[in-house]
Amino acid sequence: MLQILSITTPIFILIGLGFFAVRFNVISREQIRGLGSFVITFALPALVLKALSNNSFQEVMNWQYMLAYTAGSLAVYLLGLLFALRLRREPLTTGAITALGMAVSNSGFVGYPIVAMLLGPAAAIGLALNMLVENLLIIPLSLILAEAGRQQGSTAKVLGETAKRLARTPLILAMLTGLLLSLLEVRLPAIPGKVVEMLASASAPVALFVIGGSLYGLKLNGLFAELRMIAIGKLILHPLAVFLLFSLLPDVDPVLMVAGVMFASSPMLSIYPIFGQRFGVEGRCAAALLFTTLMSFFSISLLIGVMKPHL
Repeated sequence: MLQILSITTPIFILIGLGFFAVRFNVISREQIRGLGSFVITFALPALVLKALSNNSFQEVMNWQYMLAYTAGSLAVYLLGLLFALRLRREPLTTGAITALGMAVSNSGFVGYPIVAMLLGPAAAIGLALNMLVENLLIIPLSLILAEAGRQQGSTAKVLGETAKRLARTPLILAMLTGLLLSLLEVRLPAIPGKVVEMLASASAPVALFVIGGSLYGLKLNGLFAELRMIAIGKLILHPLAVFLLFSLLPDVDPVLMVAGVMFASSPMLSIYPIFGQRFGVEGRCAAALLFTTLMSFFSISLLIGVMKPHL
């Protein structure tokens, strides 16, 4: 138990530091947003670039990991959508956003620091592959369905806007560059490589601090029953689905399996309320983010104990 807490406690202490730093006005919300922009624009792209360029293309593009994580995430997304539409009678627009909260992890800000402490270098490869699945499949699918529910904008228009956004995203550019360098077996020169390494090393602690600062001020607003189902989908069903998919595949690398399951166990992405704001459900999304992040301390600690024997 102490070994498990030695992994999870520092993670949530850093989140707590960010929360209380904003709570007591040591750092402002604007500064937290600035730190978040630093992580998304520089630190995480550097981490992904370093991980991909320093490994062979065959190691990076692990088809078993991609298949298990993609199929598991998509299965939970569709289950969440069915739950929202059939049981809660939500319209397609809000149902798509509800399902998004169950199927897309905060891989960069929460998942990577935890997996890195647990598994080391394998975490960066898992992060890069997760970003491909999340940014190229689950998030665009959610936006298309949500727009379709509002009957505003054609599918082609939504796809075009999504493609333009992705083409300007530093993480996607870093992935493509890293994959190209890996494919060509080219390593970064010493000086740029050192800069990338320094930026990458800042990603985990700053990301956790930003998460904590972003949580301050969010309220649960009496939505416990609704939030409970989103949290169950994200913290229990998502990692369970990824684990089951890995279990069906032959000769799976146990390290990558644990990485995939742990990434899936992370709470939803920190910009979840921003997606909700676009469709008028930002309050519920913010409450879901707060509740799920709080509950993840217990669920992730338990899951680490369960997954340890697989290493």
